[in-house]
Amino acid sequence: MVEVTVTPQSSLADRPVQIRVQGLSPSQLVTLRAWLKDEHGECFQSRAFFRADGAGEVDPRCHAALGGSYSGIWPMGLFWFLQPDTLFRRLVKRDVAGSPFRVRLEVFDGLCLGTDPKEQPLGSCEAERWYVGPGVQRVPIREGRVRGALFLPP
Repeated sequence: MVEVTVTPQSSLADRPVQIRVQGLSPSQLVTLRAWLKDEHGECFQSRAFFRADGAGEVDPRCHAALGGSYSGIWPMGLFWFLQPDTLFRRLVKRDVAGSPFRVRLEVFDGLCLGTDPKEQPLGSCEAERWYVGPGVQRVPIREGRVRGALFLPP
């Protein structure tokens, strides 16, 4: 059984996470895809092609992506290279304190270029990426023409 894990599963958006795929066949070629929907329902995704090691595992920290949205060793590449499905859209988090981005990670057999709904992933998991830590207080600033927000730690 193929298992995809993200450690930690819930983290701040600027913190690194460890992505790992286990249970593959040795030297199996797979596509690892990350995707999310923003607050307006726009889809952003990235993908990378990997060859499993002798133990049937893929770890982007030490295995180079063979192609896709990026190539080479980029431990956080699936998060950094998220691209919009619709041109000229930007990934912006508006409600930074109320909810996280939920990033879905899926692994597919072979090279998977499309998003055909008939293709079932071998395994998947979800990661939460928060923009404000627990207990942080947001204070709106409105002074003259100055507008902003002050974030105070607990």
